[in-house]
Amino acid sequence: MEEAAKLDLKAGFPLDNLKDGGMILGDADGEDVLVVRRGDELFAVGAFCTHYHGPLSGGLVVGETVRCPWHHACFSLRTGEALRAPALDSVSSWRVETVGDKAYVREKSAEERSKRKPISPKTPASVVIVGGGAAGLAAADMLRREGYDGTLTMISADESAPYDRPNLSKDFLAGTASDDWIPLRPPEFYRDRQIELVLNSRVSALDLREKHVRLEGGKTYEFGALLIATGVEPVRLDITGATDSQLNYLRTFADSRAIISKAASAKRVAVVGASFIGLEVAASLRTRGIDVDVIAPESQPLQRVLGPGVGLLVRSLHEDHGVTFHLGETVKHIDGRKLTLASGVTLEADFVVLGVGVHPVLGLAEQAGLVIDRGIAVNEYLETSAAGVFAAGDVSRWPDPHSGERICVEHWVVAERQGQVAARNILGYREPFNAVPFFWSQHYDVAINYVGHAESWDAIEIDGELEARNCSVSYKKGGRTLAVATISRDLQSLQIEAAMEASLTR
Repeated sequence: MEEAAKLDLKAGFPLDNLKDGGMILGDADGEDVLVVRRGDELFAVGAFCTHYHGPLSGGLVVGETVRCPWHHACFSLRTGEALRAPALDSVSSWRVETVGDKAYVREKSAEERSKRKPISPKTPASVVIVGGGAAGLAAADMLRREGYDGTLTMISADESAPYDRPNLSKDFLAGTASDDWIPLRPPEFYRDRQIELVLNSRVSALDLREKHVRLEGGKTYEFGALLIATGVEPVRLDITGATDSQLNYLRTFADSRAIISKAASAKRVAVVGASFIGLEVAASLRTRGIDVDVIAPESQPLQRVLGPGVGLLVRSLHEDHGVTFHLGETVKHIDGRKLTLASGVTLEADFVVLGVGVHPVLGLAEQAGLVIDRGIAVNEYLETSAAGVFAAGDVSRWPDPHSGERICVEHWVVAERQGQVAARNILGYREPFNAVPFFWSQHYDVAINYVGHAESWDAIEIDGELEARNCSVSYKKGGRTLAVATISRDLQSLQIEAAMEASLTR
């Protein structure tokens, strides 16, 4: 079938076609453009999210912003600026002119946006970020976007520059994403923005009184403000008989490449743990045609996070793709390729991948005397118990205004958004972190979006049909909705997120 011609927005379109909050998708000089009406104003921005190219025309307009339906990135309609992660790059914007009863998209706005000046007279002379993951990069990026021109250093124990960690267990591991997809920024980004990126370097001590960071080799970096974004590390199991070369964990770019290398000659792999990471690894290895056994102590995958119904659905998805589950089981012994489970059942595997949980990297914070509460305790501004020292990402535990509890959420988008807010607060904005937690998980062709946070619940309500893979699942406590998981309802997920945000202002 011949593709329908796109609406030529430069040739104009009737204003009557666009109501307040409405969107029109079209073309301007060969580029896909989204026109949005807000009151009497018309805005035109690039039609696709800069994160994973999600279609903004399927998203949600909130105030003068548009939000991506896939992973909830948020863009300014007025300037195209990427306001909230996971998108870090802006979309283009165009001028719109009204003539009579028609509107016309005119020239594209200049790409270079003027830098804002930090509002605080106490802007630190230097900032050190310990950690090169989601929170660390998002903070460094935001500091420069906000006009900070002081010395900026990122110190990372990783051998690779910041990369797209969620992709490591998904497309990259499955073989459908190339190596050059994975770095979040090219080398020139750090050079052009004068961000000193110190890789493959471990911090041995934080001296908060003298305000310097010491590396294991003895080198020190002074700071006016410090951001701790050390993240988490995998829980490691001691399995009798297993050698280190047999047991694989997936946390880093190098870890993912190592698994891919082994997968090249493997026929069967055992995945220990039915966590998000374990199941995504299973799906990726099945995409490569490798037989997969999943071994886990739970009665259903993901039951603790998503409940038994969604857990059963996820299990069925994987079984439909050939994954074999051994639930209510643990690995007792490994002898070469032979795995013996607690029940006595034996399996064969060329290698083993473990995804049994993570724990925050707290050693530096504990040594520095910061308050610890199953993570680094921070206030609503993501500042620790020490003035001028902030923590963001998986390592932080913060007061969540939506649940009314102090929580720690180990998910990519939350870490990035915390990094952005921490950066602004380093510059004196005093901006509370009140974003609704969000994550997504991909299982073959089914994506699960989750907004909110529910560590426990007393009721689960399902709208739609799990079996049809089109539903929303609400997790409630005392009649209050704490979190909602959606499948095939991207717009509804955005609407729920916006409603949760709005409830804070009522």
